[in-house]
Parts: sequence; structure tokens; C-alpha cells
Amino acid sequence: MTTARALDSLQTDPDFAADFSHWRRLQPRSPVFAPFPLALDARLPEALRRTGISQLYSHQAEAVAHVLDGRNVVVLTPTASGKTLCYNLPVLNAILSDSEARALYLFPTKALAQDQYDELQELITQLDVPIKAFTYDGDTPGDARRAVRAAGNIVVSNPDMLHTGILPHHTKWMKLFENLRFVVIDELHQYRGVFGSHVANLLRRLHRVCRFYGSDPVFICCSATIGNPRELAENLIGRPVEVVDRSGAPQGEKQVAIYNPPVVNRHLGIRRSALKAAEALAARLVRSGAQTIAFAPSRIAVELLVRGLRERIKVKPGSPALIEGYRGGYLPSERRAIEAALRAGAIRGVVATNALELGIDIGGLEAAVLVGYPGTLASAWQQIGRAGRRDGPSLAVLVTNSSPLNQYIARHPKYLFEASVESALINSDNLTIRASHMKAAAFELPFEANEEFGPDSEELLALFEEEGILLRNGDRYYWMADSYPAEGVSLRSAAMDNVVIIEDGARPRVIGEVDRPSAPLLVHEEAIYMHGGLQYHVDRLDWHEKKAYVHKVEVDYYTDANLAVDLKVLEVAEELDEGSCLKAHGDVAVSYLATVFKKIKLDSHENVGWGKIHIPQEDMHTTSYWLALDPGAAEAMSQPAIEAGLWGMAHLLSGVAPLFLMCDPKDLQLVAQVRSPFTERPTLFIYETRPGGVGLAEGLFNVHDRLLLAALDLAAECPCSSGCPSCVGPSADDTPHMKAAALTLLRRLVR
Repeated sequence: MTTARALDSLQTDPDFAADFSHWRRLQPRSPVFAPFPLALDARLPEALRRTGISQLYSHQAEAVAHVLDGRNVVVLTPTASGKTLCYNLPVLNAILSDSEARALYLFPTKALAQDQYDELQELITQLDVPIKAFTYDGDTPGDARRAVRAAGNIVVSNPDMLHTGILPHHTKWMKLFENLRFVVIDELHQYRGVFGSHVANLLRRLHRVCRFYGSDPVFICCSATIGNPRELAENLIGRPVEVVDRSGAPQGEKQVAIYNPPVVNRHLGIRRSALKAAEALAARLVRSGAQTIAFAPSRIAVELLVRGLRERIKVKPGSPALIEGYRGGYLPSERRAIEAALRAGAIRGVVATNALELGIDIGGLEAAVLVGYPGTLASAWQQIGRAGRRDGPSLAVLVTNSSPLNQYIARHPKYLFEASVESALINSDNLTIRASHMKAAAFELPFEANEEFGPDSEELLALFEEEGILLRNGDRYYWMADSYPAEGVSLRSAAMDNVVIIEDGARPRVIGEVDRPSAPLLVHEEAIYMHGGLQYHVDRLDWHEKKAYVHKVEVDYYTDANLAVDLKVLEVAEELDEGSCLKAHGDVAVSYLATVFKKIKLDSHENVGWGKIHIPQEDMHTTSYWLALDPGAAEAMSQPAIEAGLWGMAHLLSGVAPLFLMCDPKDLQLVAQVRSPFTERPTLFIYETRPGGVGLAEGLFNVHDRLLLAALDLAAECPCSSGCPSCVGPSADDTPHMKAAALTLLRRLVR
């Protein structure tokens, strides 16, 4: 009963107990079983029985039945509910009846693909039938790639490899595409925002190639809980789907707590570090005997937390470490060894980024500690679900930080436990993204003149012809450029020209890259660029070639650049007069100009110097949601008070907006205009940071009332007097009434 001991230890210890803002017990759930579908080959149930599975959960049987009837399906059930069988069974069933049948499995990460490949191989071994399954990713050797193309019944890969390694070379994959019966898309909720918009266009290209070879595969999608599974799946694959969302898997009892670290500076509203609080909690749990996972928000945070836990939990010299880290950047062999040691119980604590949030098998962990709210309910419950598997009690603790988003969760625990999970948004018709994939598609196969690849396809084809990259011959457009278009498109970014960071020296090496919008702030000349805990001085930025040259330094300051932003409304898509304000969303043009940078001491945060930045202005076409105050909303308020109130509202709204959207806070930026040239009123713009937008602005327009109410609740309940990082932001000396002004405006708007 290690979990019970850990629970008692936390609830009775005076160092912790007073700062738990909420405890919730989640009831255990019994399994619901269903018989194997009669259409399954009898060898499959026999193979499963040899692994200890004598019957299916109800959702597994329902999903398999849909697929066997030729229907696309999306399975929406919790972590560790056995979603893998929902696709392995129908795929293997088809191959058992036709040895030429093929399937393509797509996973968002190589680690998850390898984990699921191992599980698939175990079932194939039990079948004792010559079914060939291979992983195909960047680590696959050249000679093995030929074997995969020729003989692989099941190809396990990822979207990035499909994008650059398979579709552009489809003639080498003729065997796969001629016989492609199934496409599996696991962790569907990961395909949102820019990444999801890219993958939707990638699947448009896949459909074109399949049609060329005469195949029409069934899609099997699996996801953690999201608010719009049917909408997301259908937008992603371009086909109707059946939704399976009633889980039959059992669930052990789980205690979930919210820990809000104590305030250490009441005047500034600053709380104890969430990282340090999580370190103390995780150490207590491990000492109590509970095998524990801690989720940290960044690679640096992972390393700091591992170091702190090892300091607290000593081992004898020469003994294996009890605490390990797990994040991107570790070698595949290191990650596999850590996963195996976790399953065996040799590692008692692991600190991970969201790389372990996905469905990788890491055994039966008993406790989870989340360092900060991960940004979405879907991610929060994925991480909470990593503690405790199908039976037995477990414990999860969310450690909140000082941000408005985290403090809203701490003061409104019902949101975490009772609110509907967010909807995942994509925009497959984002012009920047779609144009990139149309070029890649034209390289793969000629376009017919009337062929659709989203709206206004003919206009784009004509534009590409004018640019000289396509040649029209009759009713077909042929690729004419020398370039290989897929290589220049990153699925993880809307921008196609990231800035590469090169450590200069006798043997120059690439140490990283930054997206183009961030480059003026992070790698301008004389900037201090942080990477892997090390400091680099930027000696030269070649903006034309998109290369930043740096050398390693050790200095006691960092740099902070100022970005001047100008926003102009281009087109109003929708607007509505709410009485106290006008709400709208539409297309905007955003101009960025990095102007100056400050040198700030690491310890005292003193400003010790500054310099000018010489980088050309950047322009972006994107989408924005905005609210323009009615004159009555600011009645009897001075201009400084209106300005202070707007900026306070801006801080609040940018903090709570991710509550209603499945997005990262950095996906949105805010501009406050005391008198907007467009609306001629005090106006707040929340715009998307991705070119063309992915639907977040329209999402904010639709949750306008809830957004304002959440911002008001957060500010009203914050115990600070004039403003702090947890609500409107810290007030400057010349704006002491920022919180009062923001509250006045919000109350008038909500009323």
C-alpha cells in the first residue's frame, strides 16, 4: 500500500498539507467485456489467449467491428485502455486472409512508434505466421529500407517520414500503395494547430497517390480525450468516421490533488518556485515507496529536477541511479533502457517532458507530479493518467505556478475535473501551408486542371505556372523546378525558412534553429542565446541566408529584445455588437520590428547596457479576434486609467485564452490600442502567431462571454492589491491602479 502511505504522508505533513487547494477522489471503474467479433480469423483470439487476453473490452470489440465492415473509425478512450488492439486486430485479420495486404501506421514520435512496433511483434510472434512488420524512420539503414519497401506488410512510421521519405518516392513504394488497406493514425489529439493543418494536407497528398495506384484505405484513428473527435478526424482525413468513445477498460481508484505553492512575496504576488515545490513533493513520494513520474515543461527543467531529486535521494557510489530523466535529445538506446528499467521497477522516479505523455508502455507507475498546468485539459489528463493503470490505487498532484492560467486552475478546481475537454482546431485550408503541400503534391503526380486540393486550387495552380515551377500541357500541370519541395517544408511550423544556429570555430557545427518570427528576438547580433544550459554570443546574423553564427561564452547577463508590433485589419469575417463592446474576428496584417535589446544581470536583474537591432521589418498575414469597447464601458475613466485597464485585461485574457482552446500560450499574442485606427475605440486584438492562422481567432470569438467571465473571476479572486503576475501583471510605479481599472472594464463588459 505504498500509495496509501504516500497519500497519508502528504496530507498530514504541515510543510505540505496547508497548500493543497483541492483533493478529489476518482472512483474505480469495473471492466465491460464483449465477445470477439465473429468475422475475426480464429487464430487471432487464440494468439491473444496465449498472452493472457481471453476477451475484449467493449470499445475494442465495437471499433474492430466498424473496421471489419469497412468504416473509418476514431477511438476516444483513456490512457492504458488497450487502444492498440483496435487497429492491430483488423489489420492482422486482413493480412491473414491476403498476404499481399498492406497497412501504414503513423505515430507522432519515433519513440512511440518503436514501442507500438514491439507490441505488434509480440502478437505476430504468438500467431506464428510470416507477417512482416518494419519501422521506417530516419534511423532505418539504407539496405533495410529496400526490404521495407519490397516486403513490409505493415510499415510503422511517422508523418515527417511520410512527407519527405515515402510520398515523394512513391514509385519505389508501389507494392505498399497498390495494396494499402489500412492507415492507422495514433494519438490523434497531437495533430492540432499548425502540425495538424500540415498533416491534413499531407493526407490529401496520400489520397492522391492511393487513387493513382487504385487503393482506398480505411482509416483507424485513436486519441486521448478531446472535445471534437469526429470533427478533428474528419477534417484531418477528409472522410466520414464512426466515433467509439465509451471505454470498457477498468480504472483503479485515483486521488488527484492541486498544490498551490505558498506566497513568498505578498506585495509582488510571487509564489515559491513550482519546480522546487515539485522536487520536494516527488522526493517525498519516492521515499514513501511510490514509483513516481514528474512532468516538467522544458528540457532544462527536466535536467534541473533530475539533479535536485538525486541530491535529495542518494544512492551508494557505483549503484544504479534511482532517478532518471527522459526527454528529446536522449539517444534512442538510452530511452529504451529507461523504459525497460521503469517497467522492471529498477528506476523509482523519472522526470520527463511530454515525450512520456503519449502511450509508451512504462509499466504501473503509482504517482504523477505535474510541474505546472500543461496548457490543455487533454494533456493534463494524459499526464495524470500515467499514474495507475488498470487496477490499484494511484495519486497525481498538479503543482501550479504564478501564471494567470495556473492560478485560475488553483482557484477553480472544478474546471480541471468538470469542464468539457477542449476541441482541437486545425485549418487544412491555411493558404501558406496548403500552397507548400500543393507544390509537393505536384512533384509527386501531375495536377489535373480541375483537380481540387482545397478551395481555389485552380488559382494556385495558375500562380505556380506564372512563377515557372509548373508547366501546363493540355489539362495537366507538371512540376518543372529543380528543387525538391517537401524538403523545404517543416510539418511542425508554418514558416518554411527557420534560422539555423551555427557554432563557429575550426569545425563549425549546427547546434539548433529558431523559427523566423522568433529570430529577431533571440539571435540578433550581440544576443546571448541559451541552448542546453550553455550560453552563446551571437557574433553575426546573416538574415538573407538565415544563419546565425555564435561562439560559447560564460557571462553573468542575458539579453532581452524589444519588439514593436503594428496591426492593421484587412477584412472582417464576422462581427457582433454585444452592447458594451463590439466583438469580431477576421484577417489582419501584423508588422514586427525588433528595435533595441537590453543586457540584464542574471542574479539582480539590473539593466547593465543596451544596443540597437538592425534587422528589416517582418510582415505577416494572419487572423485575429478583437473586442472594441463601447464608449459607455470606459465612462468616467481617464485616458491613463483606460490604458492601464486595457493592458491589465490583455495580461488576463492572454493568460486564460488557452483554457478554451487546445493551444499553447505562445500561439497567441496581444495588441492593445487605446484608440484603434480601425474601430476608433479602445480595442484589444488577440492574433495568431502562425501565418494564415489555424482557427484560434474564430474559436475565441465563439467563447467571448466565457473568456471575459474567466478573466473577471481570476482578477477578482486574486488576493493581491494592485496587480501581480497571477492576474493583471505587476503594476509599474506610474500605473498603480491597473488592477482596479481592469476590474472596472471587465465588470462593465460582463454585465
